[in-house]
Amino acid sequence: MSTVFNFLNKTPFGLLQEAELPLSHPLEWLEISIISLLWFFFFSQAGKCFKEALLLLLDVSPSMHTFLPEVEKLCSMLLQKKLIYSKNDEVGIVLFGTEDTNNELTKEVGGYEHVVVLRHIKVVDGDLVEALQQLPRGTVAGDFLDAIVVGMDMLIKKFGSTNKGKKRLCLITSALCPIKDPYEGTKEDQIGTIAEQMSAHGMKLECIVARGRLSGNVDMRIMDENDLLLKLFSTKTTAKTLYVETPTSLLGALRTRSIAPVTIFRGDLELSPKMRIKVWVYKKTAEERFPTLKQYSDQAPPTDKFATHEVKVDFEYKSVEESSKVVPPEQRIKGYRYGPQVIPISSAEWEAVKFKPEKGVKLLGFTDASNVMRHYYMHDVNIFIAEPSNTKAMLAVSALARAMKEMNKVAILRCVWRQGQGSVVIGILTPNVSDKDDIPDSFYFNVLPYAEDVREFQFPSFSNLPASWQPNEEQQEAADNLVKMLDLAPSGSKETLLPDLTPNPVLERFYRHLELKSKHPDAAVPPLDESLKKITEPDPKLLSQNKPIIDAFRRRFELKENPKLKKSTRRLLRERPSGLNEEASMGDGSDGQAIKSIENTSTVGVEKIGDSTPIQDFEAMMSCRDSPEWVGKAINEMKNKIFDLVEDSYEGDNYLKALEYLVALRKGCVLEQEPKQFNDFLHHLYKYCEKHNLNSFCESLASKEIMLINKTEAADSEVTEDEARSLMVKKEPKLE
Repeated sequence: MSTVFNFLNKTPFGLLQEAELPLSHPLEWLEISIISLLWFFFFSQAGKCFKEALLLLLDVSPSMHTFLPEVEKLCSMLLQKKLIYSKNDEVGIVLFGTEDTNNELTKEVGGYEHVVVLRHIKVVDGDLVEALQQLPRGTVAGDFLDAIVVGMDMLIKKFGSTNKGKKRLCLITSALCPIKDPYEGTKEDQIGTIAEQMSAHGMKLECIVARGRLSGNVDMRIMDENDLLLKLFSTKTTAKTLYVETPTSLLGALRTRSIAPVTIFRGDLELSPKMRIKVWVYKKTAEERFPTLKQYSDQAPPTDKFATHEVKVDFEYKSVEESSKVVPPEQRIKGYRYGPQVIPISSAEWEAVKFKPEKGVKLLGFTDASNVMRHYYMHDVNIFIAEPSNTKAMLAVSALARAMKEMNKVAILRCVWRQGQGSVVIGILTPNVSDKDDIPDSFYFNVLPYAEDVREFQFPSFSNLPASWQPNEEQQEAADNLVKMLDLAPSGSKETLLPDLTPNPVLERFYRHLELKSKHPDAAVPPLDESLKKITEPDPKLLSQNKPIIDAFRRRFELKENPKLKKSTRRLLRERPSGLNEEASMGDGSDGQAIKSIENTSTVGVEKIGDSTPIQDFEAMMSCRDSPEWVGKAINEMKNKIFDLVEDSYEGDNYLKALEYLVALRKGCVLEQEPKQFNDFLHHLYKYCEKHNLNSFCESLASKEIMLINKTEAADSEVTEDEARSLMVKKEPKLE
């Protein structure tokens, strides 16, 4: 009995035709299998081999010389990130404004002078990065239209009409040099012809115009004409133009890493059970993190060419009673503290108790925008747009957004982005009404906190302070002048450090050092680059120009040393009668004399923890700042005190005192950010109690809720909040 195997009728390149093969012989099965594998391999590799073709068109004419160091850094950073995230991308480099001429169009048709192809389009590698780190300085005016045409010619010759949407031209210029008149027609006609060809071949154009402070010899007529020509590209094809004024903003002008937009939700925005709007939700902002660093092993033999150098990490859990016995996963279970006891909860129970709401976005109601404080916004920002190509949804979103903006209202939503999501998000929807005809209206979405997420810190009002503690008119004026002097958006100039144009200096420095280490493995970490210092530090030039304002502020606010009061002094100040007139007492000086006399009686330093007031002695030693050794000494002495009390206890007679000391020790370690000292001691104390059957003390610890210091209390802690409550603590698991 024969069967029929049908290949695809039409393939993108016409490589295979429809075939009907009787499968009566084993060799025919083999032939079909081989062809199928080759067909699958061809398409899978075709997708991997090519992602994006980028052509950098760089102006090196004299008008760009001040920006070229930053252009070199920007383009080098672009290629460095491609080596990490998009190593299959292809990049080419074209320079214009050079004295020499070297491009194929000049040889074929003539013209296109002072345009040099520095690197032809090829897969990104280290040679391309090096080529960008020392660009030549041109000596003649640069024609950016010639550079665009040369770049388009290179892309068309290499890719033809394939790979539409994956070809990009990036032009970086000052646009201050004159553009040559075409042989036929006007410059505007030439722009139209170029834009038509770009659209036909699926090319995108990105223009970055870098201009600093313009000198007197700049021809404003030429500059305005060039700006108009660049603007025409945006109206006739897929292009955008961005203007920057400073080298720092140039670093953030070009997206050095392309991230494809991915929806986090597609579905209905439910206004009521009978009214829904089709929407898509995207991430608007999301923190860019370091690339994943993998552990590397150098233990493989140097001769092994196929060694992966991968490091595998395995964890073993061992019983406390029998340290040599490994506890398998089926015998382990997590436990959570509930009063003095520990409640074991299996993974199946935990899965059953999880809240599993249905996917959807529902409107809960509207409120005045003033009712939602800015500090309530949490997490990243999302953007709601109408479903593309859905005219009714676009009209509904636009009408709703404009009505909310007119009434100064915001919407409160309940959101579950995906099926099986374990949490429900409550957030605020803010209208984003567009001022451009080609951009539809939308909404911004911010997550709001629940009651458990809010941290309340109460501070007294300045209006309740005595008049002598409030600024006078001269002090207020000095402070106003200081704020105006440091204004990032002064009138008459563009705002500096705009988020859209300011790169993350930590990430930038990391990528630069990574590229340096790829060439020189033993290279030391270089100092912070000057361009990145302008992001992380105040402008020295601005500070020097406004030194009188800073000096005036310093004179108006006389700084005096505030001596740290001893414990007895602080207690006396707290216990003073509440009806005492502070302003009067400060004025007559009697209270100051009282404080001074108290300080004189408390100047004798505490050098060790005594038996009469050990907690007060411990706090005094921890607050001592004349030597860093006091903190460590105080912690060690308090640990010895606690351990002695537990060790010498008879039927728990010292437990209460030991718990008080332990609470004080934990508080001190949190304040001084010494979590490891406390956590290691608590582990040691637990093990000692279990070894000597002092279970009642462990129960007392649980009743007082004395647990490990977690990451939310001290950044250096290795313990999460759940691990602090759970018996299975990292590195010291306790199994029951």
